[in-house]
Formats: sequence, C-alpha cells, structure tokens
Amino acid sequence: MTTRQMTARLDQPREIRRTFVPHYDPESFGRLSERIARFLGTARFLVYLTVFIMVWMAWNMLAPSSLRFDPYPFIFLTLILSIQASYAAPLILLAQNRQDDRDRVQYEQDRSRSERTIADTEYLTREIAGLRVALSEVVTRDFLRSELQQVMKELDAKDSAA
Repeated sequence: MTTRQMTARLDQPREIRRTFVPHYDPESFGRLSERIARFLGTARFLVYLTVFIMVWMAWNMLAPSSLRFDPYPFIFLTLILSIQASYAAPLILLAQNRQDDRDRVQYEQDRSRSERTIADTEYLTREIAGLRVALSEVVTRDFLRSELQQVMKELDAKDSAA
C-alpha cells in the first residue's frame, strides 16, 4: 500500500501537515473575540484605559529626563492606542457577526414555533366548532328535564280530567 493510499483511508486520522500557515480553531477564536469585545464594551475597560493613559502621561511628564521613554507629543502612546483600536474593531465586528448568526437561528426557531402554535390553535378551533355543531344535535340534560316535566304535567292533567 502506498503512502497516498494510506492517507486516503477514512478509518485513520490524517497526518498533520507542516505548513507555514498557522492553524487555529475558528470556534475557539470566535469565543475569545466575543469575550474581548464584551470586555471592551464595559466601564471597567474605560477606567483601566484611562488610568493607563494617565500613568503613562504622568510618568513621561514628571519622571526625570533619563527615565522618560515617550516625550510630550506621546507618539509611542498614540501608536499603542492605534494598534489597540485596529485590533478592537475587527474583534468587535466578528463578535457582532457571531451574535447575528445566533439571532438568526433564534429567529428561525421562534418563527417555526409560532407557525406550530398557529397551526395548533387553528386545529383546536376547528375541533371546538365541530363539538359545538355535534352538541347542538345532542339532547342536553336540561332540555330532557324540561321535556319530562312537560310530559308529567300533561299526564297529571289527563289523570285529573279522567
């Protein structure tokens, strides 16, 4: 059996190919991106970012000149914030796309559940209408009592007349 035939077998896992393209699990990456996007949308993140920027600026303005690593225009800070924003935007979009997919599935399930509920309601309505029609032809207890009482009165009237 050649190597090519062995890799084509379905009862054995494929060998991992060594490539320069990194392999990642899209589902795990999606969950991670949702967690990051969820964190980026919190007040805690804004507080952390604000404190980080204030400490950065204070250090680079108040520290001795030899310890300052990003002087006044804060070019390095701007670069870091730009990189953070360039990563945050796609992660947020990915999280939104995943949420849209979940919403679409939920919408489809709700719609099918609603259709089943409407069909069940229509069926029960037809059954109740059928029962009403059937009951209109059936003698009810009250009707039978009134008829029997009327017959009793007629018999009593005949007995008293005779």
